[in-house]
Amino acid sequence: MVTKKRLASLPNIDALKNLCQSLAVLDAIMCAEWEYRYYSFNSKWGDGEAMASMRNGSGDEYFILFNSHGAIIKGFDHESSMSPWANDAKQIWPGVLDQVPPEFRAFLAEPAFSFEETTFCIWRRAEDESWQTGHIQYPEDEESDGSELLFILDGDPKTYQEFAEEYYECAVDLGSVTAIYEHRPLTLEIVKQLNPDVSLETLRSDVAEIDYPLAI
Repeated sequence: MVTKKRLASLPNIDALKNLCQSLAVLDAIMCAEWEYRYYSFNSKWGDGEAMASMRNGSGDEYFILFNSHGAIIKGFDHESSMSPWANDAKQIWPGVLDQVPPEFRAFLAEPAFSFEETTFCIWRRAEDESWQTGHIQYPEDEESDGSELLFILDGDPKTYQEFAEEYYECAVDLGSVTAIYEHRPLTLEIVKQLNPDVSLETLRSDVAEIDYPLAI
């Protein structure tokens, strides 16, 4: 469930946005085929909006919208006991979306985010001091809402290194991951240390969409 500990582990809005950009750059380096990547980031999602996403290919996902109001995270775990498909009414679990602030209501209406498939939702307005959730009575199982999908957002480069080594089945250079987490301009050396088969030229369009700094 979305515990106080999990909320406290999330970076602030600006740091989360930077982290999501870093994750997208790392996955673009590690995997040329977009459809096999976990993490993506579109800096030009809408007017003054950016969108980060995670899809694991097994039906689990999250989307994060960044705009002038703040940021909001919507996630779905297809095996969650709180899934709409786990109850006869096929309804989103009470409280998950009921208290979303009016500033983010347009987000809830966006078809691309598949809100009929939601098991957790977290938000933080620009003026908020912490991340928020609705008032929810959770089932008894501890990981009932699937918010453990947010494990990657702890800001620790080792977390991505461990994920990537398991998923991509290769060694992953921690120093290069750290450099990208720190938003250092992307160089050919950093790229080659992660994936010798990729060049800066092949990454150019991805990096532009992500709006990550690229070394000249």
